[in-house]
Amino acid sequence: MPFEYLILIGGCFIAAFASGMAGFAFNLVAAGILLHWLPPQQAAPVMVVGSLLVQLGTLGAIWPAVRWQVLRPYIIGGLLGTPIGVLVLARVDSGAITAGVGLLLVAYSAWALVGIARGRAAGALRAGAQADAGVGFASGILGGIGGFSGALPAMWGDLKGLRKDEARAIFQPFIIVMQAAAAIGLLAGGFFGQESARMLLVALPALVLGAWLGVQAYKRIPAQGFRLVLLGLLLVSGLSLMV
Repeated sequence: MPFEYLILIGGCFIAAFASGMAGFAFNLVAAGILLHWLPPQQAAPVMVVGSLLVQLGTLGAIWPAVRWQVLRPYIIGGLLGTPIGVLVLARVDSGAITAGVGLLLVAYSAWALVGIARGRAAGALRAGAQADAGVGFASGILGGIGGFSGALPAMWGDLKGLRKDEARAIFQPFIIVMQAAAAIGLLAGGFFGQESARMLLVALPALVLGAWLGVQAYKRIPAQGFRLVLLGLLLVSGLSLMV
């Protein structure tokens, strides 16, 4: 087996486990591993479709908590923001934007983790549907730039003090819609070919096993433990966007 395939299997397993446990961060984790060894043209289809498969496969863990009325503003905002992200990717230095978002995630997660260490209670920000749509819009732009659509809704849910099932019931379906839109864009752009299909088949067992183990961990960790996992992944995600 080629060495690149071993990296692919290992990277997809780790990313699927993180996504199965926290509900987001597949692309961020996978990109931090795969892009060091694979060209973006090969890695992007695998990451987008891999993320979509993992999110769909683990959706049952939070399906009873999904509230479509609450989710709708995020999705509308995200779908409006995605084409702008694609336009930014084509015409503007997207690196500065993603680095700025990375800095925001690092600052927030570090502040929240210090608060936990000091015994400070979790936030309970009150915001309406317009603010939720704004978060979805910004996340859609990030999704169009690089498929990083899950981090801002995860941070927003933590700011609002949502329970782990409430938070995941928002950002996981949101990611599914965004990744489906990204997959359609990649397909239309001719990025899917025989090599992409072969790589997905090679990675599929790692995706299934990693996601299943991640969901088992999600079911077992308490609410505070889930918040630590969430904040830790936000910190890692922010650092990956800044590099």
